[in-house]
Amino acid sequence: MTLLDRPAQLIRRGRSWWIALLFVLVAGALIGGLKAGTRTASPLDSLPVGSESARVVELQAQFPAKDSSSALVLFTADDGSLEPATVAALRTAPGIQGGSPLVPSQDGSAAFSVVPVKSTSATDNIKVVKALRAQLKESLPEGVSVQLTGPAAVQADLGAVFDGANTRLLLATASVVGLLLIITYRSPLLWLVPLTVVGLADQLAGVLATRVLQWTGVAWDESTVGILSVLVFGAGTDYALLLISRYRDELRRDEDRYAAMRTALRHTGEAVMLSATTVVLGVLTLLLSLLPATRGLGLASAVGILVAAGYALFVLPAVLVLFGRWIFWPLVPRVGQASLVETRSFWRRVGDQVAKRPSAFVAGTLVILAAMAFGLTQVKTGLSATDQFLVKPEAISASERLAKSFPAGSSDPVAVITAGDPAAVVAAAKTVPGVSGAAPGPTAGSLHQVAVVLSPEPGTEAARQAVRDLRAALHGIPETYVGGTEAKAVDVADASSRDRMLLFPLILGLVLLALMVLLRSIVAPIILALTVVATYLASIGAAWWIFTKVFGFSALDSGAPLLTFLFLVALGVDYNIFLVTRAREEAATHGSREGMLRALGATGGVITSAGVLLAAVFAVLGVLPLVVLAQIGVIICLGVLLDTLLVRTVLVPALALLLGDRFWWPRKVSAGAPAQASGGSVG
Repeated sequence: MTLLDRPAQLIRRGRSWWIALLFVLVAGALIGGLKAGTRTASPLDSLPVGSESARVVELQAQFPAKDSSSALVLFTADDGSLEPATVAALRTAPGIQGGSPLVPSQDGSAAFSVVPVKSTSATDNIKVVKALRAQLKESLPEGVSVQLTGPAAVQADLGAVFDGANTRLLLATASVVGLLLIITYRSPLLWLVPLTVVGLADQLAGVLATRVLQWTGVAWDESTVGILSVLVFGAGTDYALLLISRYRDELRRDEDRYAAMRTALRHTGEAVMLSATTVVLGVLTLLLSLLPATRGLGLASAVGILVAAGYALFVLPAVLVLFGRWIFWPLVPRVGQASLVETRSFWRRVGDQVAKRPSAFVAGTLVILAAMAFGLTQVKTGLSATDQFLVKPEAISASERLAKSFPAGSSDPVAVITAGDPAAVVAAAKTVPGVSGAAPGPTAGSLHQVAVVLSPEPGTEAARQAVRDLRAALHGIPETYVGGTEAKAVDVADASSRDRMLLFPLILGLVLLALMVLLRSIVAPIILALTVVATYLASIGAAWWIFTKVFGFSALDSGAPLLTFLFLVALGVDYNIFLVTRAREEAATHGSREGMLRALGATGGVITSAGVLLAAVFAVLGVLPLVVLAQIGVIICLGVLLDTLLVRTVLVPALALLLGDRFWWPRKVSAGAPAQASGGSVG
């Protein structure tokens, strides 16, 4: 008895109703009873563990008004010059009392004041900043404009990005999935079944994942929930396409739909389990990241994939057999009709062409991938705070305007905390290139804070180098730490580089090991792993040209390469599994060459449909106005399309045809070989 025999035996007349009802009731109880996990966001969520910038945030909690942030109020003259009388009037403007004295610019075009912003949470900060902006605009003198920037305003604008965003993302994802399912099945009814089941799985995954994160104390943010939803919809629908494709084929062989589903589940179940195993292993490696929010994404994604696979293996089969063959109308499968593996499908014809000159197709495909990957030579990482948004909010435009009249770092000075002599810190800081000024600030016991203003444009390499130089200059002063936005960017870039060095080989190694154990082969897993790496490199290279030439991005976000590598490798292996498990089954009776061609003919359509759907689902991340999510969506979309339309359906079959039985070494799957105990296949 194989691992999938027991759940398959549950698919019987009279039982399926109870199974489907049980899962719906349990899911409803969990969703309604548990509710999604909640947590209060912390500034440490996006800071690398053990970094200087994280230490500064921890120490700042010891200072008075620790529940306060600050905003910079920028007044500018519409005609280019603020009159002395106007400046005098602005000094008493409502909203800036309690802040720093108004500072006019030397060119007379602008003035600013730093005001405290007291809030108890991220949501409260959004409300306070919104109210402050309204108050400032009510009593403006004629000819003067006002904008709000600084840490509190930037955080408020960032938080506003996600106001209702996850609902929009869910609706957009469900709409895309529904539309593509209608196109795939060409049925007015069938698409509703997988969409409903996957939608239920998505809601349950959101509750369970956030609860697990809350129970384990692992940080997460709004983007975690959005990416989780996209992942569950994408993977869950892929699994559904796989099962329904094989079920349709089995309905052409068996009059009993329950027996047909049992056969389909035995065969496709192994592929789903292999896929889920490799993806879960891959995403769990993110727990080793230095970035807390990245750790949260890894754990949440693992929970989501387990829920998606569980619903594909247990709920979808039970629900689908409740309907008769009519659910496939108007393309109702009938006993005696030819199955996909027996027809001259489009992908079987592609396979026949590949079989004529496999070496030429291998060479041609590799040339295409290499040409696309050429853009890697130009890739830069590290987005500045001003480049984080697709649509520029007020805090960012105000920061850019401020830099025209004041030192560029005035809106958000570097925060230095020391237990040593603050005067020594000020003196040392002023000797650093790129520092335009330094001044002592508040004191808390033995701790002193010093504000250091940088002259380079925020987010530039010059600003980050100034932070590194500042840290080097202050190294000799005991217990002195450099933090703030620019220091955070330096620490995040360093942590992301470390994560890539550690996790890239670990992810690839775990996926490779899982494939070797589950396929009981060595050559095939190595080839499959190398092809997904080639897909990743090509997609990053091609995406870079799109980002720079079309969207005008200056760099990739520091976290984008790791997350796209993870999802492309882990999810790309899915399609390898879908193809090779069927090829292994067919090779047992038809030989390696014919087995691969029959497998391509049978699975090419479903792999293409699944790939297009997954690519479209990740592209939906672009509905959120954050550059990093748009970049992740575009790279994964390109990679998945490349994988399903070229690598998985041309390169892998060509390599398998060239190698013959050696592709499966040391396992023997040739015609005449005894059937393997696992009995798994896919179709």
